[in-house]
Amino acid sequence: MLQIALPNKGTLSDAAIALVAEAGYRCSRAGRELCLPDAENDVEFFFLRPRDIAVYVSQGVIDVGITGRDLNLDAAAPAAEIMPLGFGRSKFRYAVPRDSELTPERFGGLRIACSYPNIVRRDLESRGVQATIIQVDGAVEVSIRLGVADAVADVVDSGQTLREAGLKTVGDVVMASEAVVIARSAETAAHPQVDKFLKRIHGIVVAREYAMIEYDIRRDLLDKAVLLTPGIEAPTISPLNDPAWVAVKSMAKKKGMNGLVDALADLGAKGIVVTDIRTCRL
Repeated sequence: MLQIALPNKGTLSDAAIALVAEAGYRCSRAGRELCLPDAENDVEFFFLRPRDIAVYVSQGVIDVGITGRDLNLDAAAPAAEIMPLGFGRSKFRYAVPRDSELTPERFGGLRIACSYPNIVRRDLESRGVQATIIQVDGAVEVSIRLGVADAVADVVDSGQTLREAGLKTVGDVVMASEAVVIARSAETAAHPQVDKFLKRIHGIVVAREYAMIEYDIRRDLLDKAVLLTPGIEAPTISPLNDPAWVAVKSMAKKKGMNGLVDALADLGAKGIVVTDIRTCRL
């Protein structure tokens, strides 16, 4: 039975469970279950702390897991990242007091507070900087005010929390994080059961980026319309009762969809319909 770990709490939990459930797996908890079997798919789900998932997967205790890229890379022995999932996005950055002129290259000999010590350690080593890393769990931004650190390294979304603490970000983004599927190795990902799981998940992820657009267009304008909606391989074109018109059906990126509809309407398309896609295989 395939064993899959999902976050039991935090910002990734609900989105990860919803994604896997949409892929056809029984993983929605009625309460606080730690383990949930899905006999139909021969899968057993374990609901673990997001930070622990990388540990269990990298040691081969669990076959596959969903967690944050930052949490995986901060593990002592990170698991193999197999697939990004497109949600839970954040950036890992350094921050210093608003009136400070410090930059990461000038952190030598200073104290850096963070919740991800291994990520910070590796980054500072790549910069040739030696600093003292102070590990804290949560509320990293208050470390400077409390006098235990000279700078902090933390996951940043909008940056509002840092600004409210009187801090500013400095240096380049250390790492861009998002939810990812991890496995012990690429060989593990090639196992038939794991491969099936990955294909299902990928189908949902892709479907969230695309929509199906359908419209009628005069045959003499078809070439111009196809340039706007080329589809994946090619659009589906069907004859209509009026030989001067054809129906076109094509997948298109959701981003910019309203502009695409405007362009088709300006070209002369009629009956333009856009529908969501539940899943797809490219």
